[in-house]
Amino acid sequence: MLAQQRQAAILDRVRSTGGVRVTELAAEFGVSDMTIRRDLEALHDRGLLAKVHGGATAAGPGSTDEPGFRAKSVRQLPEKAAIASRAAELVRPGAAIALSAGTTTAELARRLVDVPGLTVVTNSLPVAEILHAGGRSDQTVVLTGGVRTPSDALVGPLAVAAIRSLHLDLLFLGVHGISERAGFTTPNLMEAETDRALVAAADRLVVLADHTKWGTVGISSIVELAAAHVLVTDDRLPADARRVLGERVGELVVVTGTGGGRTTAPTSGEVAQ
Repeated sequence: MLAQQRQAAILDRVRSTGGVRVTELAAEFGVSDMTIRRDLEALHDRGLLAKVHGGATAAGPGSTDEPGFRAKSVRQLPEKAAIASRAAELVRPGAAIALSAGTTTAELARRLVDVPGLTVVTNSLPVAEILHAGGRSDQTVVLTGGVRTPSDALVGPLAVAAIRSLHLDLLFLGVHGISERAGFTTPNLMEAETDRALVAAADRLVVLADHTKWGTVGISSIVELAAAHVLVTDDRLPADARRVLGERVGELVVVTGTGGGRTTAPTSGEVAQ
């Protein structure tokens, strides 16, 4: 297959699924990872897709653009792993917690499989599948009903009605974007309503968001920055964002992108370095 033909096939795949992985493409086309990376570089330079760690996603997101779970799962993998590992330290055996939809909360779910006695409420199909596959008989997983979104979230009136009767210790919230003006946002109107119901049901809100979420604004605000008791992010977050978030959220926790360490910034504005 010629490079031009292969690149056209890759572009079709990105447009149909939202994202691709280098390793999967290399195996499919019978070429090296380096060849696929050159293909992705060429398509990226033409503005036809966006390169991410380990693959590529569709280019040009807007305030209502909602990438699929698969597309988002190839982005910022080291950062998400480090954020999830730090967030898992906040969970105690026997707690009643909620995990919203998102690839970072799915990473967190993988680290909660061995925590005994948990009750986990989620509107995320991947999160529920991960915990169910863990097979712990002492964990209870409650999956809300609702309408499925491209990011594999269950949203809408059924989900909201199920959540409103609950009382939870912690909510781990994944978000599409963070803005000083708009707060925590999502590109899906019904998902914003469902997330607000989760926030209202929980005693404490922990937001999980890598550095790329700063400056991204979805069409609908979930809650303002001050609503977060804890925000866990990575050390590639810009200094101006650290200053704003350090002043607005209850506690800003900044972890290294490789999971090798962590620092914490209190609300006094003395941001982590």
